[in-house]
Amino acid sequence: MVVLCDKDIKRYFEEGKLIVRDHNGKIDACSIDLRLSNKFRFFKKSNVTHIDVKEIDMDKLMEFKESKEGEPVVIHPRDLIIGSTIEHVELPDDLVGTLDGRSSLGRLGIVVHSTANSIDPGFKGNITLEMSNINSVPVRLWPGMRICRLTFTKLSDKCEVPYYKKEDALYKDSKGPVGTKIHLEK
Repeated sequence: MVVLCDKDIKRYFEEGKLIVRDHNGKIDACSIDLRLSNKFRFFKKSNVTHIDVKEIDMDKLMEFKESKEGEPVVIHPRDLIIGSTIEHVELPDDLVGTLDGRSSLGRLGIVVHSTANSIDPGFKGNITLEMSNINSVPVRLWPGMRICRLTFTKLSDKCEVPYYKKEDALYKDSKGPVGTKIHLEK
């Protein structure tokens, strides 16, 4: 397995194998930057004593908000907000993506992606971001800002069952910020 460099990423784009809709065209040495959308899911402030992963009612737990143009999203200390990328990503069957938060945001206490930074071959959709603030003060993030980077690793061959062919894939064709679907696992 090998991480794609800038010229290989460009080639995948040119050949139509890798699709990133709404991308700003900027390609770094071995990655592309992705930007923060203006759609978010916030946990409701409530008297919930716990979350049972087998019985989740997302409508009771979270609310959806869309920021107006020029309006930031504020992440308060210890908050978790579900966001997503502006870009719609379609990975071919022979590439796996790796999502990394920006170091500049990490230095402010913002964790851009809490877990599962691997994007499966065959994934299609907006990438969901599990953003949290481990700082002691609120931090404002602005829709449209660069929020993370995506690198691509070439597999030894095309995988037999890419994400879009998995019958039990919970996040196929993700649009916007998608909350957990762990309660739907079999």
